[in-house]
Parts: sequence; C-alpha cells; structure tokens
Amino acid sequence: MIEDYYAVIMAGGGGTRLWPLSRKGRPKQALQLVGERSMFQLAVDRLNGVFAPEQILVVTVEEQAQLLQEQCPELPKENFLLEPMPRGTASVVGMAAIALRKRDPKAVMAILTADHLIPNVTGFQNLLRAAYHVAHDDYLVTLGIEPTHPATGYGYIHRGAELGSYQGKRVYEVQQFVEKPPQVKAQKMFNSGHYAWNSGMFVWRVERILEEFSRQMPNLAAQLDTIARAWGTAEETTVLQRVWPNIIPETIDFGIMEGAEQVAVIPAEGLGWRDVGSWDALFDVLADNPEGNVALGGEHFSLGTKGALLHLSENPRPVFTIGLENVIVVDAGDILLICDKEQSQRIREIVKQLKEDHREEYL
Repeated sequence: MIEDYYAVIMAGGGGTRLWPLSRKGRPKQALQLVGERSMFQLAVDRLNGVFAPEQILVVTVEEQAQLLQEQCPELPKENFLLEPMPRGTASVVGMAAIALRKRDPKAVMAILTADHLIPNVTGFQNLLRAAYHVAHDDYLVTLGIEPTHPATGYGYIHRGAELGSYQGKRVYEVQQFVEKPPQVKAQKMFNSGHYAWNSGMFVWRVERILEEFSRQMPNLAAQLDTIARAWGTAEETTVLQRVWPNIIPETIDFGIMEGAEQVAVIPAEGLGWRDVGSWDALFDVLADNPEGNVALGGEHFSLGTKGALLHLSENPRPVFTIGLENVIVVDAGDILLICDKEQSQRIREIVKQLKEDHREEYL
C-alpha cells in the first residue's frame, strides 16, 4: 500500500443505456452483469493490494449509496461522498479532490469508474502503481487503452514524444484528445498506431488538479472553495445543498483534460478492458457461441435465431425465438424491452420521454 495514494470510484451514473434493468433504485453499477459480483464490487475487488479499504472513496448519489455500501461493507461509510444531484464528472472529481485535500494535502488520487470490465487485474494494478510515480512528476496522467479495432464509440488520445519509463512502463506526452470520430477518421487513427482509446481513468496529485480547475474552470473552482470551507463542519450539508444545484454540468474530459498542461498517457495493453455501459457493449463481452446468442437468466429456446441478447432474470417463463437476428430482449419484470441491436443507443430517447411524461415508476 502507498500511504498517500487514494482511489476514487465514480458510481453515481443512472445507466440509462442499460434501461430497463438499470433504474434509479437499481443502477447499472449494482447489477450482476458479468458473473456473480456486481460491477461495483468488481471495481473494488481489483483495487485490493494497491489500496486499503480506507483509501477507497466512492462518489455517488444518495438514493444509491445504501445499496453500494451493502455490497461492499468493508469500505468505511464516511468514504461515500454524496452528490445532491448529478452535475457531470468534473464536479465529481472536484468534490473528491477537496475531500482528500482535507484528509491528506499531499494526496495522489486515481479516478476510476464502476462500469468497466478489466480481466487482467495484475496488469491494471501495475499501471496504477506506475501512474502514481508519473503524477508525482506533476503530470496529469491518463490510461490509454490499446485499440483492438477502429471504434467510433470511444474518444481517442493522440500520444506524442516518450517521457521515459516508470516502473517498467513507457510513458508519453499527450498531444491531443479526440472526440468520438466518424468511421473513416477512426480507421486512420487505428492504422497509425499513435492513438489509444480514452478510458476515462486518470491519476494526479490533488493540488495539481485543483490548480487546473482554478485556471480552466474558475466558476466551478470558486464553488468548490465555498464547499471546501464548510467541509467537515456542521454547515457542510447546508452549503452543499445550496451550492451544488448551481454547478453547470460538465465532463472532466472537456472541462479540464482537453485544455490541460503537462498531460501524460500510459498505454494500457493486454487488460481485456471493456466499457460495459450499454446492451450492445455487454453483448460484445458475452457472445461466445456459434449463433452469437447470449441468454442471461431464464430459459431461452432458439430456432434459427442469431446475434440475440436476452436478459430474462425477472421472467419465470421460457422464451422461444424463431428466425430473429440482432435483437435485444430485456424482461425487467414490470417492463419488457425489445429492440434492434443496431438501435440500442436510442434507449436513451425512451428514458428521456419517460422523464418528460413524469412516468417516474419506470425510471
């Protein structure tokens, strides 16, 4: 264990792309999507050996906190930091930074997520150890996933000159962050060998990231300062409830990383990394039979069906499919979703419509 090294797991998302299984009271990070452990439990498990439970913080929302605490009771209750409402990953990082600065002004923090699948735990832990040392040289460090194909669903990192070797890992300066590209551009970047997928995982010194907030997001920095002055006092909740709703939602990628100074990337190779944030992504992880079908829970009888994902854990009845291709069927008990796999990203549109119609019972 490294005494001044802390992990921060971002676990407050609603997981709308995994609706209707992922809901307010049962978010995606609390679901057992792969095996018998939830995504959140897997995220905590793979930190064992690098961080003690006391060094793992979780940023989530109040309605999810109790469930996550029950899943990982080894984490101290005070390590769960509660957002009054989601305001983007920039504010999540800011909240964790001011909390850690109060605890340990010299802290180095690793920003991680609760919806990644990383089978190669040893390789991942070695990257985290190397990133700690790079961060101590005042770099903002990102882990760049080695691309396996020209994906259009991820942002990319363009690496520049090599900065040196840390703990046996080669480290490069970041030339540019690239938003999710069209297919032709993705193919060119993939062929060049100079780009990595943006994993959304970062490591930096607390003081270093707060300096970037002051430089690039001064309004948010001022709001964080107001919260920081009340942190740990009797006024903390009152101030947080007053200030937080006025924060303009923004991602850490767009708000800070794209304009940051001294940014380094460590190529993350051979991790088996997957972002399990949508049904089609889950399909890619689990499809392992000749027909390309995935059935989770329940009984599925297939006749001429190919490329189907069925999540039937809430359905006691057997499901028979005939002649279907590339479909997703999710039975959540009170909701049945059937959609073309190629249009699964449109699930967000359904969730948006339900919000507009005030159908809270389905959210």
